[in-house]
Amino acid sequence: MASKKSSAGTVEAPWKLKTAPGTSDFEAWRDETREPPALVCRVGKTELSYQLRCLDDVVAMLKKHGDWLPLGGADEQKPAAEGTLEAWGRSPKNPVKGWYGLKKGLRGRFGVYVPPVLEALGLVELEHLPKNNRVKAK
Repeated sequence: MASKKSSAGTVEAPWKLKTAPGTSDFEAWRDETREPPALVCRVGKTELSYQLRCLDDVVAMLKKHGDWLPLGGADEQKPAAEGTLEAWGRSPKNPVKGWYGLKKGLRGRFGVYVPPVLEALGLVELEHLPKNNRVKAK
């Protein structure tokens, strides 16, 4: 469902992507001018941002995990299901010891927007079912 890496992944030429079920379009790009550097995802007029290092950290974690991992996307205000990518993206046990999301109130949905970026970069396999999608490292 993700478009191939046909753009530069910059604000001027963002990746045009879809969520794993293919129900929502969004744009994403790297912004290395922010502190810390960020992966920015724009959904309509809403911008979510995550620490850019999440791209490398997720792939490393998935390689260590060695199998499919449920995405489990949830808003920041809702708890993330245990054993999901969303829960890992908030966990004090991940490499940043907490949230990868950078904008308070919009730190969630890590499991929704990060996996399609990783798929477009050719780093993961991502399921595209109506719900309960999973991801694994290539």
